[in-house]
Amino acid sequence: MSTVLIKNGVIYDGTGDPGVSGDVLIKDDRIEKIGDLGVAEADRVIDAEGRVVCPGFVDIHRHCDAKPLNDPLFGKRELAQGITTTVVGNCGISLTPCPETDAGAREMYDFDEAVLGPMELGLPRTYEGYLEALKKTPLAVNFATMIGTGAVKITVKAFADTPYTKEELDAARALIEDAMKRGAVGVSLGIMYLPECYSSTDEFAYILEPVGRYGRVITTHIRGEGDSMVESVREVIEIARKAGCALEISHFKSCGVNNWKKQIHEAIALIEQARADGQDVTCDFYPYEGGSTALTTMLPPVFVAGDMTKALERLGTPEGVEEFRVSSRKPYDDWDNFCVTLGWERIIISGVTKEKFKPMLGMTVTDAAKQFGYPDPEALAAELMHEENGKTAIINMSMCQEDIDTVAKLPYSNIISDAIYAATDTPHPRMYGAFPKVIREYVGERHLYTLEEAIHKMTGLPAERMKLAGRGVLKEGNFADILVFDPQKFTDHATFQDPAQMADGLDYLFLNGKLTIEKDQWVGEAHNGVLLTAE
Repeated sequence: MSTVLIKNGVIYDGTGDPGVSGDVLIKDDRIEKIGDLGVAEADRVIDAEGRVVCPGFVDIHRHCDAKPLNDPLFGKRELAQGITTTVVGNCGISLTPCPETDAGAREMYDFDEAVLGPMELGLPRTYEGYLEALKKTPLAVNFATMIGTGAVKITVKAFADTPYTKEELDAARALIEDAMKRGAVGVSLGIMYLPECYSSTDEFAYILEPVGRYGRVITTHIRGEGDSMVESVREVIEIARKAGCALEISHFKSCGVNNWKKQIHEAIALIEQARADGQDVTCDFYPYEGGSTALTTMLPPVFVAGDMTKALERLGTPEGVEEFRVSSRKPYDDWDNFCVTLGWERIIISGVTKEKFKPMLGMTVTDAAKQFGYPDPEALAAELMHEENGKTAIINMSMCQEDIDTVAKLPYSNIISDAIYAATDTPHPRMYGAFPKVIREYVGERHLYTLEEAIHKMTGLPAERMKLAGRGVLKEGNFADILVFDPQKFTDHATFQDPAQMADGLDYLFLNGKLTIEKDQWVGEAHNGVLLTAE
């Protein structure tokens, strides 16, 4: 038995209530008592005078699925910004399920690398195997998992652009049923991405039926976040209604200059109506004006035609480059073409695998094409995708702050990072700083939130959304995931220009009752997380 007494802090319990002065007594992995505890005895006493004491941050949207299994340094960036719990398997992209054949797995890993990072063939291929691997692995943070319907579809029918057959629908639903049975906290959709963009509302509703039956949630990257954003929100609300499950709209935003300050309000009206009709619909956002994803998201589905491998090969031919040039300059009714709605001048190259392209990191596709002698941005984009086999990562400067603030103020919006793990020295700054950025900017500088509101949206609210029992709220009997910091000093340093900068100012971080960070430094092995599963 071990005990720690945190005295004289200002306790923000994660429920949204204002802070109150008091003490917190930790016993083993739980919160034993909260209040004015006087001279209670403990193995260690920490004076938190002038400090915030709050739950560890719960990041329900992060793409670190493979990192505990292949990166021994995983956790440093996360813990430094106060993240104690993360949920993986987002945007339809998950490590499992995965095709049984090595060729199929390699195709999926190459497609996912710009989001999940480099992966080798020795990784687990079933959800059961993934959980078993995680159970055997020291975890730097608490780890909850979903499976993605993109991974499900690739496993069942590769990147085919044809509808599911009845047998394939049943196979897809069986994979989701298995994940629900084994404790997945939800299922994610990535309808914008290949091959899910070929799926219909009714197909999604059919394969997702187990999610509703188990009382879990679907989180969804909608079909289009640009011109078709409102219709895309309508679609996912309908999918959730038909499947009978709760809905979390991932990184809720309106992209494209012509859509700013208009579409977000129409989409919110749809959400509000669904909620008024009794549907459980919420959303989340990250506190930046730029997003991050794979360059292959700029490939029109008509160009891919159900075969990603052949599409990437075709981009290495003059005919393929010209076909891509023509197809990428057209608007589509059923697919948001960011080549048009954003333009290459707003697409930043953020992650590459080959040395020859590294001088382009941090540049827009337009500027890099000019500087390095390409005839146009499409020619450079085609060469990147072809030579890097689709692994190039990008940042798209697609949003306006006014729209972000509108979403931020919704009482049911959660704060996420949406950090992706492409192998690069120039990641999106949200990898390093999303949560302390909210404390610094949204609370301290712009006063968009009170401190208790911000903490609630990073702790109690997301923990409740994903039904993470005993997490996200400082309450007697709950798990002792606790942060202690001075809100004037706890801050982010990562910017788009210089993103690989650690947050600092964290005095103490307790994870499952164990001191894990003290004065910004890891303590001991610092692998005190646990695997979380749905009950």
